[in-house]
Parts: sequence; structure tokens; C-alpha cells
Amino acid sequence: MTQIATPFRVAFVDTGNTGRSMTAAALAQWWASQRGADVQVISRALDFNPYNVTPEQDFVKLLAPLGIDVSAHRAAPFDASVVKFSDLILVMTPAHRDRILADFPEAKPKVFLLFEYATGEAEEVLDALGQSPAFYAEVFRQISALIPRVMERLPKNSGRR
Repeated sequence: MTQIATPFRVAFVDTGNTGRSMTAAALAQWWASQRGADVQVISRALDFNPYNVTPEQDFVKLLAPLGIDVSAHRAAPFDASVVKFSDLILVMTPAHRDRILADFPEAKPKVFLLFEYATGEAEEVLDALGQSPAFYAEVFRQISALIPRVMERLPKNSGRR
């Protein structure tokens, strides 16, 4: 029986899925499409709020010059299916990692801090929610610098079997 190659699956996770994780996923998807990488990208919320599902407007504005339109994005909750189907789960803070591992200990081999996976340094991606446009721009620069490093580390073969 022939197995079909499937894309490498990456989930970006943060608190509400309206800022950092959405931005990281959008940049990762853009990177993959620019290079023809066989990667599927999603983003999810650990504290899903059904009354706050739209993207943070400062990130929408920062992504627009790259031709990335995230205005239709809607936050989605993190659940067991994300653990099951993801090859890699990248979180923004140690608290995010700890929460996932407390609820899903089987996820341990695939959960990493975004910053740590990209650089080897155990730092967190700051939360821009409610901050100034300049702070959003700084967080955007941080995520923008990390994503190519993450994507370069992914398996080079296009797809898994």
C-alpha cells in the first residue's frame, strides 16, 4: 500500500489567537508559499474568547505591506486535535508551554517556545495587546526575525510519509 506524503504541520499558539500566533502563522505561511515549502500552518488560542476573535488591527496593518491580508482571520481554540495532527507546536511564552503540557503531556516532544526553537535562547515573545503602535511594531519585528529561522529548521523533504 502506498502512503501519501503529507505536509509538515506547524501550530502557533498564544493566549487569544488574535495577535502573536496569528501573525507568526501568517508570516510562516507567506514564507512557505514564497519557497514552495510543503508546510501547513495554523494558529490557536489557549484562552479562546468567543467575543474577541478578530485580529488586532495593528498587526493587520503591519502585515499588509507584505501583501498579507489577515482581516478574515478568526481566533480558534487549542484542543486535542491540534496536539494529534501537529508535527510542531510553537508557543509564545513558558506559561503557554506549561499549560499545554499540563493538559496534554503527550505533546512534550513537539512543544517549543517560538524564540527557543528559532535561536536556542529561552526567551518569550512579548504581548502587544493594548500597547502602543510602536510596541506592536517591535513585537512584529521580533516575530518577523524568528519565522525564517524556524522555517529553515523544518524538515527539507517536502512532506512526511
